[in-house]
Amino acid sequence: MNQTKTSPTMKDVAQEAGVSLGTVSKVVNGISVGEEYYRRVQAAIEKLDYRINSYAKGLKSNKTFTIAVMVPNLINPFFSQLVDAINRELAAKNYRMLFYATDYDPKLEQRLVQLAEQQKVDGIICLSYNPELKVSEGVPFVSIDRYFGGNIPCVSADNYGGGRLAAEKLAENGCRNVAFMRVGSHLTNEPNKRKDGFVSGCEALGIPCTLKITGDDTPISVFEDFLREHFRDGKLEFDGIFCVTDYLAHQIIGILSSMGLQVPEDVQVIGFDGIRAFGDQELTCSTIIQPIEAIASSCVEMVLGTQLIKAPSLLCLPISYGFGGTTKA
Repeated sequence: MNQTKTSPTMKDVAQEAGVSLGTVSKVVNGISVGEEYYRRVQAAIEKLDYRINSYAKGLKSNKTFTIAVMVPNLINPFFSQLVDAINRELAAKNYRMLFYATDYDPKLEQRLVQLAEQQKVDGIICLSYNPELKVSEGVPFVSIDRYFGGNIPCVSADNYGGGRLAAEKLAENGCRNVAFMRVGSHLTNEPNKRKDGFVSGCEALGIPCTLKITGDDTPISVFEDFLREHFRDGKLEFDGIFCVTDYLAHQIIGILSSMGLQVPEDVQVIGFDGIRAFGDQELTCSTIIQPIEAIASSCVEMVLGTQLIKAPSLLCLPISYGFGGTTKA
C-alpha cells in the first residue's frame, strides 16, 4: 500500500538546521538573523523541500500577503517598468501583486479600489488620476505622483529639480532660446512641477522660454502647427526643447525630422522619465531619469510598514540626467 509522504514542517527544518524554531520563523518571515543561521536554515529548507503554507500563514496573521497595484496601463514603458520593479520588491518580501489597469478613468479607479478592498488586500499602491479617490480607513495606501494630503504618503521623483536640470543641460550645451512642451492631464499632480522647474531654471540662466501646454486629448498635430509657426527660412526659432515625457519627445523628434531639421545638430531635445529601448537597453532620448527602483522600493516599504502614519506625506527622490543622443555630448 502506498503511503502519502508527510510534508516537512518548520519544526523539521529547525531540527535539520540545528537552530531554534524561532530562528526558522524569522527566516521564513523575512526577519534579519545572523548570516550563519540564515545559511543553515536555507540549506535545510532546500534539502527538505519545505514549502510555506501561505494560506495558513495568512489565516494566523489575518493577512492575505497581497498588495494591489494600480496604474493607467502597461503600454506606457514607464508604467510597465515601474510595475515590474514593484512586483520584484513585493516578491522579495514574499508578497503577491494584484494588478489593475485604470485607463486614466477616475470612476474605474474608485471601483477598482473597492474591488481590491473586497479582496482583503493588505495595502494599495496607486498612480491615480482621481483627486477625489476614497480609500477605507485601515487600508494602507501609498500614492505615486499625486499628493492627497498629509495623512497619505506620496512618492515621487524630484520633478521640479528635473525641470531645472533640463534647463541647465540645454544651456550648458549652448542653447539660447528654448521651448517647453507638455501634453497631459489638467489635474494637479507632482509632474506638473517639471514646467515650474524648467521655467525657473531658464529665468535664472537668462534664457528665453516659450511654453506650449495642452490637455491629454490634444492631437500631436497641434505641436506640429506650433513648431511650424516658429519656423522661418529653414530654421527653427528654438535651439532647445524640453518635453514633459520621453514619449512626447519621441513624437516631437519625428515632427522635427519631417521639417528637415536634425536632432541634435539643429535642435536639442530632452525628455523626462528615462525610458530605455526594450526596457534595459539604450535610452530612447536624452532625458531626466526617474529613479524607478527607488520609487518602487519606497512604495513597498511604506505600504508594508506597520506604522504608516510616520511616513512622510511627500517623498521626493533624486533624479539624474542621461545622455541619449538627442543633445550635444
